[in-house]
Amino acid sequence: MAIQKRVLLLAAAAISFFAIRYIPQFTLFESLFWNAVSVYFVLLTLQLIWTVIVYPLCFSPLRHLPSPPNSNFLLGHFSRIFKDPTGEPQRDWIDTVPNDGVLYYRFLFNEPRVLITNPKALAEVLVQRNYEFIKPQRIRESLGRLLGVGILLAEGDEHKRQRRALMPAFSFRHIKDLYPIFWSKSREMTAAIKASLTDDSATSSVVEIREWASRATLDIIGVAGMGQDFGAIENPANELNVTYRTIFAAGRGAQILQLIASQFPQWLFRALPMKRNEEIATAIKTIKKVAADLIRDKRANLEKGGRSDLDILSVAIESGGFSDEDLVNQLMTFLAAGHETTASAMTWAVYLLCKHPEVQIRLREEIRSSLPALNDPDAKISSTDIDHLQYLNAVLNETMRIFPPVPLTLRETVHDTTIQGQFVPKETTVIISPWAINTSKALWGDDAREFNPDRWMGQGRANTGGADSNYAVTTFLHGPRSCIGKDFAKAEFACLMAALVGQFEFELEDPNWKLEIQGGITARPKGGLRVKLTPVEGW
Repeated sequence: MAIQKRVLLLAAAAISFFAIRYIPQFTLFESLFWNAVSVYFVLLTLQLIWTVIVYPLCFSPLRHLPSPPNSNFLLGHFSRIFKDPTGEPQRDWIDTVPNDGVLYYRFLFNEPRVLITNPKALAEVLVQRNYEFIKPQRIRESLGRLLGVGILLAEGDEHKRQRRALMPAFSFRHIKDLYPIFWSKSREMTAAIKASLTDDSATSSVVEIREWASRATLDIIGVAGMGQDFGAIENPANELNVTYRTIFAAGRGAQILQLIASQFPQWLFRALPMKRNEEIATAIKTIKKVAADLIRDKRANLEKGGRSDLDILSVAIESGGFSDEDLVNQLMTFLAAGHETTASAMTWAVYLLCKHPEVQIRLREEIRSSLPALNDPDAKISSTDIDHLQYLNAVLNETMRIFPPVPLTLRETVHDTTIQGQFVPKETTVIISPWAINTSKALWGDDAREFNPDRWMGQGRANTGGADSNYAVTTFLHGPRSCIGKDFAKAEFACLMAALVGQFEFELEDPNWKLEIQGGITARPKGGLRVKLTPVEGW
C-alpha cells in the first residue's frame, strides 16, 4: 500500500510538471505543488474506485468461486460479519453454500477473503504448504503488541528454529510430570471458591466462573511455565491478573476501534490520545516488566548452578537461541495465550454442563468414583488417572469442538498460488474458522451443532469423535503451525474441570438467560457467565 501511494505521488508530480509546461491552459493552478496535490487526489480516488468496486466485482479471479448471497456492492458481506459473533457467518456459509473446499466472500470495502471448508483444503494450507500461508502483517503488528513477537507470530525458518528450541518443554514426557501441579492448583481453586460462598442470601452461591478460571490458569502457566506462582487465585487484585483483565475485557467499542485501526498504519493509530491506547500501553509495560524480572531471576538461578527445570523459560534460556528481548516476547506469548484460551474453554464447559445437567451428573459420578477425594491433601494424581477418565475427556473434546476458544484465524498468501486447484492471488487473506469446520454438517452429520459427548465414546472414537478425518477438528490447528501447547492445555483443562465438577453442582443463575457471544482474541459469553454453585460433600 505504501509503495502504491509513492507511485501515485511520483505520477502526480510528473503529470503536473508536463501539464504546466506543455498544456498550462488545462491546469487548475499555476503552482506545481498544488497541481500535484490535486492530481494526486484524483489518482487516489480513481485507484480507490478500481480497488474497491471495479476490480473485485468485475476482474478478480476469485469472483467465480462459490460465494454467499446478500452482499453489498461496496461493503461486501461485512454487515453480517460485523453484526454476528466471530465465526458465525462462516459457520452458516460452510453448510449452506455448495463448494469444493473454498468459498469466496468480501470483507469491508470488498477486501477479498477465501474461506477453507474441507479437509483436503485444510491439509494444503496447514500442512503441505503451510509456510506459503503466513499471518497478515497487520495481524502480526496488532497481536504482537499484546502477545509479543514470539512463536505464535514468527514465520518461516525463524518459526522452525523457535519451535525446535521450545519443544522439550512441551514433550509428552514432560507434560505428564506437570499433572501434580495442575491438580494442586485445581484443588486450590475449588477450595477458594468454596470459601467464598456463604448461606446468607440467594446470590451468595453465585460466582462469575470465567474470572475464577482466568485466575487459576494464570497461576498454572506461571508455575508450570515460568517457575513462578503469581498467586492470582488467592489474590484477585494481583497486578498481572488485573492487567490481563483490562486487556481481555474489551467490549464492542474496542472491537470497533480495532477495525478502524486496521485501516490505518499502526504507529498512527497508537499515537492517538485515546483511553484504550493508554490502557494497552500501561498493560504492556506491566507485562514486559514481569517477564523481564522472571528472566533475570531464572538466569541468575541457573548461573549459580541452581536446578535446571523443564519449564518453558528454563528450556528457552538453556537453548541459547534467544536474547533477553526474544525471551520477553516468548513469555508474553505464553502468559497471554497460555491462560486465556484454557479459561475460555473452561467457561464454555461449565455453560454446556449447566445446559445439560444429565451430562453433569454422569461426569461427576465418573470423577468421584475414579479419583481420590479432593479434600485429601496427600492424594497423588498422575497423568494416567486423568487420561483414563473416558467420559471426562469426551465432554472436554466435545466442548472444544463446539466452542473452540479461538473461533477464527487468518493467513495470507505469500505469492500467487492455488488451493484445491483454484487460483488465489498473492496477498489474499485466507480464513480458517475452527468454529465453522468443527460444526460442519458435511463432516459431523446433521447433529453437528448439538452437544453430544457420547460421539467420543466407544471403539476408535476417543480421538476422532467418529469423524472420518483428523481435520474435522481444527481447535488446535494442524501441521507445523499447530498449537505447541496443545497437550499442556488439554491436561490442565482436564484437571481443572475434574476438580470443579467433582466438588460442585452448578446451574445458571438465571435459567432463562440467553447466551450472547462476545468476540475478541477468544470467544466468550457476553458479560461473563454467572453460575450458582452448590458444594457436593463427601469428596
